[in-house]
Amino acid sequence: MIVPGIAQAEGEQLVGTLQTSRSGPIEGVEITVTTASGQEVDSVETDEQGRWEVDLPGPGEYVVSIEADDLPEGVVLSGEDSRTVTVEEGRRQAAIIGLNDGSREGGGGTVRAVQLLVDGIRFGLLIAMCAVGLSLIFGTTGLTNFAHGELVTIGAVAAWYINVQGGVPLIVAALIAMLVGAAVGALNELALWRPLRRRGTGLIAALVVSIGLSLMLRYLIQLVYGGRSNAYQDVGGGRAVDYGLFRMTGADLASVVISIVVLILVALMLQRTKIGKAMRAVSDNRDLAASSGIDVNRVILVVWMMGGALAALGGVLLGLSDQVQWDMGFRLLLLMFAGVTLGGLGTAYGALLGSLVVGVFVQMSTLVIPNDVKYVGGLLLLIVILVIRPQGILGSRVRVG
Repeated sequence: MIVPGIAQAEGEQLVGTLQTSRSGPIEGVEITVTTASGQEVDSVETDEQGRWEVDLPGPGEYVVSIEADDLPEGVVLSGEDSRTVTVEEGRRQAAIIGLNDGSREGGGGTVRAVQLLVDGIRFGLLIAMCAVGLSLIFGTTGLTNFAHGELVTIGAVAAWYINVQGGVPLIVAALIAMLVGAAVGALNELALWRPLRRRGTGLIAALVVSIGLSLMLRYLIQLVYGGRSNAYQDVGGGRAVDYGLFRMTGADLASVVISIVVLILVALMLQRTKIGKAMRAVSDNRDLAASSGIDVNRVILVVWMMGGALAALGGVLLGLSDQVQWDMGFRLLLLMFAGVTLGGLGTAYGALLGSLVVGVFVQMSTLVIPNDVKYVGGLLLLIVILVIRPQGILGSRVRVG
């Protein structure tokens, strides 16, 4: 039931997911959203994935309430049955309602620390896949690319259109999305960054340009795609499978396996192939690489294409767990930077290691801090490590070139 007399604004939404480690997604639970004054906005039920969403009449404070009697046996609320959420203009705000299925108490259920460790590894691998390209771009060009998050979003959105609107299986859609990401990366290099390098544009000016490009692409995506979140079509694995000490959905397991396979292939490419060795040479010293006969511009173009393809695939995998949203890459950007900086600027292996550390730390930190502020823990870890080791875990103390 929509509030009468109030026009629906585009973009403002409240969303959430009801699930526990033991029961998996919880379907059919009534969620009611009211204004701060008590006027009902809408009442919905969670779907088979445990997800719900409510369109809002505009920004402001809203009260989200759950019908506790709809919860399955053994699942109870770990707090109040309602909470107040502030929604800013044009934003989709997540409302988190705590549930307890008894698994946190350790009696024959999932050990929470182990579950968080597994979730952290999955999340860290996803960050790493997106961040490897960001690190290689910095290593070969010196550019701190703030628009890299939009490559993640473009991959997820392209796969959604191909999968849902085009009726193409998600695996095929993901491969096509990687081609789209590679093409967008190549377009970035050929149409923007290469001409700027030829004109001698400084790195600070290029950084500002990348921020502007990020804003333009982000709101162009919102204009085309809209402000809502959408799931892929015919994606199985919604219910978590018990593996003993932890639980994982089929989609999450597929995400882990794909991430590991892709990152191993990237490592082999960097170590064993001619273009991979050329990438590492340009990253170490561009002028020396050029004097050795390496086509630096060609190497940089390949780096942009590979970075775009990996970011697009990371966006597809992120969309499996978080649904496809217009600003999903931007929200991941700071964690990508944290992983790249923590591991060592310009090194692909540093990006992998740093991202894994950030992913695990972010998830494990919820043992002692609220889930709402867990990303802050990753950034605090970055600060602490850089105070102790400014060059990062695998970075060189002095960078040549």
